Amino acid sequence: MQVIQGKPRDLGGFSVKRLLPHHSRRMVGPFIFFDHLGPADFAPGEGIDVRPHPHIGLSTVTWLFEGALRHRDSLGFVQDIRPGAVNWMTAGRGIQHSERTPPAERAAGHRIHAIQTWVALPKPHEADPPAFTHHPAETLPSLPLAGARATLIAGTAFGAAAPVAFSHPIFYVHVEGAAGAEVALPEDHAERGIYVATGAILMEGNRYPAGTLLVVEPGPRRFIMLEAGHLMLFGGAPMDGPRHIWWNLVASDPAAIEAAKEDWARAPQGGRFGTVPGETEWIPLPADG
Repeated sequence: MQVIQGKPRDLGGFSVKRLLPHHSRRMVGPFIFFDHLGPADFAPGEGIDVRPHPHIGLSTVTWLFEGALRHRDSLGFVQDIRPGAVNWMTAGRGIQHSERTPPAERAAGHRIHAIQTWVALPKPHEADPPAFTHHPAETLPSLPLAGARATLIAGTAFGAAAPVAFSHPIFYVHVEGAAGAEVALPEDHAERGIYVATGAILMEGNRYPAGTLLVVEPGPRRFIMLEAGHLMLFGGAPMDGPRHIWWNLVASDPAAIEAAKEDWARAPQGGRFGTVPGETEWIPLPADG
């Protein structure tokens, strides 16, 4: 079993722990990026403002424990996301989007606490047309885990299938459990991760606190929740080869990233990545991704 500790980074008023990619582990199944945001409290009039930026070769999903975010993209979608719902954006050959605090939450002041992940697209689908789907909370399967409430966000696990369509074997589960709950990992996926977002768990005789990512070998595995908390179970089949990641761009071929960098630098609006309606600014190409 591999143990990864997230290192917090201050992003100006709130912190983010980056778990993947890690120098010791680049991916778990198709998951290539895993961030834990917050919890962070914003005073009235303040909020998150991630200006439009590009993606290729991946799908993004944000899972909220608390708070809200407004998604806008170059396909014209505008969708608020709140706890229990899924916004699944597939970048394919290219898309841009923004993420901002919705007006009501910004005016009132609010707390946000979230997990942000990217999953790499299989090689045959890296250059697919971009797409976006929203799945309300009531459409996601609830899983029967003793002592815990679990939601299947994507893929298949414990005999259930989520409505999120993805072209590679995957599972992504949110577990909210009480102290003493005993949870088994799904056995039908080769690569599996457990992220302890809050609380603590006992596994194979060791205690793992909040902020710990465990990458678990195949086979039957169980753990006990020592403290009430939120956990993310995730993984899937190994990806079909390594992936390169630079800034917000993911690809199996470095040349695809170089081409995307050139396109964004040359035409961040109206080019390959389109234009986000309602937005008048964007994040320039960084000097070093």
